[in-house]
Amino acid sequence: MNTQLIEELKSYKNLQVVAVSKKRTKEQIDEMAKSGLTTFGENRVQEFLEKYDPAYTWHIIGHLQTNKVKYIIGKVDMIESLDSEKLALEIEKQASKQDLVQKVLVQIKISNDPLKTGLAYEEAASFLEKISTLKHIQVKGFMCVATHTEDMDLVAKEFEAMHSLYTEMKAIYPQIDTLSMGMSHDYKIAIEHGSNMVRIGTALFE
Repeated sequence: MNTQLIEELKSYKNLQVVAVSKKRTKEQIDEMAKSGLTTFGENRVQEFLEKYDPAYTWHIIGHLQTNKVKYIIGKVDMIESLDSEKLALEIEKQASKQDLVQKVLVQIKISNDPLKTGLAYEEAASFLEKISTLKHIQVKGFMCVATHTEDMDLVAKEFEAMHSLYTEMKAIYPQIDTLSMGMSHDYKIAIEHGSNMVRIGTALFE
């Protein structure tokens, strides 16, 4: 566990840290929680359900299939990977059954990596307008994964574009307050460009 990094992250004002706990044991998660980091991010629903502990705050950060939504509503604080109307409607349906409002982030595909999922950048405004009538979903902001590259200028440009979108949409939808960008290798650049939520796994746990 990287105690130095934990202290560094705690020193940032208004920064939420999601400790990415995929492939980590319950013991490792408990140990991390003792350090004061109690929000965990999981990629896969099955793995999340095996580790779920209501004492902690949980985010789903990986691609979410519609048929898995019913298993996580009421357990996850936030779904960071909303990327389609179909998924939004399923979240709405399952959240309404439990009479709760599910917090979500819209995942934007900011890189040109064909393997990355997410909504196209230019579709964000119309997508938000389309789902704004859903009563059991609250869009809190955006999430993105930057290009995995040594070219940090490219990464900075991607984060800059995301921050512009975030600022623009926040002016229209006052509930938007979260920009989740930055991982183990690029969190510093992300924070410099306005991120207020980072998702860090390897660098924290090892």
